[in-house]
Amino acid sequence: MGQDQTKQQIEKGLQLYQSNQTEKALQVWMKVLEKSSDLMGRFRVLGCLVTAHSEMGRYKEMLKFAVVQIDTARELEDADFLLESYLNLARSNEKLCEFHKTISYCKTCLGLPGTRAGAQLGGQVSLSMGNAFLGLSVFQKALESFEKALRYAHNNDDAMLECRVCCSLGSFYAQVKDYEKALFFPCKAAELVNDYGKGWSLKYRAMSQYHMAVAYRLLGHLGSAMECCEESMKIALQHGDRPLQALCLLCFADIHRSRGDLETAFPRYDSAMSIMTEIGNRLGQVQALLGVAKCWVARKTLDKVPAKQRDPELSQLPPLIHEAWLCVTPGSRCGLPPRRSCSFSTAHWRPIYSWGSCQHVVTTARALGPAHGCSPGPSSPPCLFVLCSS
Repeated sequence: MGQDQTKQQIEKGLQLYQSNQTEKALQVWMKVLEKSSDLMGRFRVLGCLVTAHSEMGRYKEMLKFAVVQIDTARELEDADFLLESYLNLARSNEKLCEFHKTISYCKTCLGLPGTRAGAQLGGQVSLSMGNAFLGLSVFQKALESFEKALRYAHNNDDAMLECRVCCSLGSFYAQVKDYEKALFFPCKAAELVNDYGKGWSLKYRAMSQYHMAVAYRLLGHLGSAMECCEESMKIALQHGDRPLQALCLLCFADIHRSRGDLETAFPRYDSAMSIMTEIGNRLGQVQALLGVAKCWVARKTLDKVPAKQRDPELSQLPPLIHEAWLCVTPGSRCGLPPRRSCSFSTAHWRPIYSWGSCQHVVTTARALGPAHGCSPGPSSPPCLFVLCSS
């Protein structure tokens, strides 16, 4: 397959993809990859395959094509192509929650010699790095990366990039519990979509609506949260966007939990967990488990807590985690550092009773062993980790 035919087939695949005929588009692109001898054409079609598998939630396949694209870029001996391929590799690892690898590949991108692509893609590199730092709860570096990406967007009049950064900033401020800003930035993203997004993919609108839904729920505006989440889910279903479907299901479950409708929340957490497991989003799996734990907290009362230490707010947790205790003295921290100081009563031994979105949560709690510096009493199990209350 020559250069002209390769280009023609790539465009055919793009048209199919934009008309939501994703599988047919993938077949066309895979055929190009198998038969084309044109390196530049192969590089471009690999980029299309990376993007398509990302939006479909097939992150392992996305990673596979990103690795092949790097090899192709090296054959081309072009720094611009190498930068683009390393960015795709960073994004692939970000989707798979391999955040340390994401940061490493982003630093590789930033360390490449100055290129034309560097000026265009630098903001996207900073955004991916910020998302990785956020996944690791390194908030200061995450914010610095997002601000750098935002400067790239403003300097290059890149409204698409600005929209994506605003959504990430919404996630950032939701995690640090500044809920007003968590709403402001997704609203800004929605404005950008309305003002400039006539020719954009609908995923930008869906993304902004989802982040608005999260912020509205945290602010207690559950009706508005439900409306935004429904709109986002509608677009996600139309385009077969599995990652966004999972996030919307998680948000729906959180909304129902906030309303006290636990029976409706549980199956939505299960559905979100199923998709998160399918696509390999480990952070999403943790968030779904946290939601289920909060439902248990709201549903039952801990009956194994000694009477003197019993608190009316404490509730029964699932068997995997209800034996984990939290060792806390007033004003101190134990185990993995939480995002902010947790406030507890003066009792030294306290069960975990409120689950936040701390990234340090590990579902196989018992495998962690005692937390560093923990000295359990004779009748108390050792503490395993520290969680922030939410």
